[in-house]
Amino acid sequence: MTNPRVENVVIIGSGPAGYTAAIYAGRANLKPVVFEGFQAGGLPGGQLMTTTEVENFPGFPQGITGPELMDQMKAQAERWGAELYTEDVVEVDLSQRPFTVRSEEREFKTHSLIIATGATAKRLGLPCEGQFWSRGISACAICDGATPIFHGAELAVVGGGDSAAEEAIYLTKYGSKVNLLVRSEKMRASKAMQDRVLSNPKIHVHWNTEPVDIFGNGHMEGVKIRNNKTGEESELHVRGLFYAIGHTPNTSLFKGQIELDEVGYIVTKPGSPETSVEGVFAAGDVQDHEYRQAITAAGSGCMAAMLAERWLSSSGLIQEFHQVSQTPDNDLQPQPTDHRTPPDTEFDINRTRYEGGYALRKLFHESDRLLIVKYVSPGCGPCHTLKPILNKVVDEFDGKIHFVEVDIDKDRDIAENAGITGTPTVQFFKNKELVKELKGVKPKSEYRQLVESYLS
Repeated sequence: MTNPRVENVVIIGSGPAGYTAAIYAGRANLKPVVFEGFQAGGLPGGQLMTTTEVENFPGFPQGITGPELMDQMKAQAERWGAELYTEDVVEVDLSQRPFTVRSEEREFKTHSLIIATGATAKRLGLPCEGQFWSRGISACAICDGATPIFHGAELAVVGGGDSAAEEAIYLTKYGSKVNLLVRSEKMRASKAMQDRVLSNPKIHVHWNTEPVDIFGNGHMEGVKIRNNKTGEESELHVRGLFYAIGHTPNTSLFKGQIELDEVGYIVTKPGSPETSVEGVFAAGDVQDHEYRQAITAAGSGCMAAMLAERWLSSSGLIQEFHQVSQTPDNDLQPQPTDHRTPPDTEFDINRTRYEGGYALRKLFHESDRLLIVKYVSPGCGPCHTLKPILNKVVDEFDGKIHFVEVDIDKDRDIAENAGITGTPTVQFFKNKELVKELKGVKPKSEYRQLVESYLS
């Protein structure tokens, strides 16, 4: 578990801040260790993993999806020697040097630390929130908006910032009408996003309005709302409610060890990522109250890595790991593999991987192997996170199972018949019976143990 070597730098968190810090530290021959995170504090890759089009990140004039941007940053960090672990850090000890960073699976000693743990989406705490979570309530329109229960339905988004505006616009692709619940008389979103919301005929803005509770029978049927000015309460009949109400900094690991402000953000020196502990730097939303943009997070990640290198060098602690010569970028990109089987071609039942509803129907009726079906949706950040985890498990059981990936936007009837209410969802079928369903992202060991138990 313990690595006897003392690392130059450990980076906790990913997203634009963590990955950029890893790129710069890697290019400085520091061989950074990066804990991307897993479930604590949100998705590996940060909040951009739940963002559709990123239109303001320099270098992408046509825009790019958040998950795609994070995939490219991650690949660039790996190219320059970053050692990445998709694990949550459970303990940090800054009381003695070198610092100690632990996950459930490993421990590192490190001379310097870059904290890029970001922030987590807040919940409202409504009386029936738990009852209807994932049965109508969601904190990720990008992940869940394409699910069949929301198609053609009236929906609601609560919030007044850029995230709320973006989610409302995105949901117009699927819902018949989107109600945007804004607590005050004006939105906090940028002027460009406000214009897009107010000019969209499918979006109705409710000013001075907040949710009070949810009602429904099994699945959500609507939201009880209150007008903040008049105190009048009414019912809004919607099938889904999406939260976009701000974030809480992910700093619980550092309480009592580093200076935090009154709401939990890490305090840094003006214009610098330096914290109250020498050799510890903070980057991204974990220390940014004001800007909270991908480009500013990336910039602060760059600053943190450069200052970490400077501090290590001045302290006489630096150990360089020289890079092996790199191949051209194009050679590093994996070539896409088409696992789809069109209906007009001969179906090969001996393969392991497939895509689409046609393959699922054929395998369900004709195969006696364990059948694993992963349901995904366009732009779904957790689906990106799950992909490499589940791919490794599928590779381990190649030739013994069948694995089908179904895009719920392309195969809506399949998703509806399967009762899918959010993505990613993984279903296990044995002898034409559904034996297990897992929602969200689980550890690789959990998927592996399930497959082993059904094959035994």
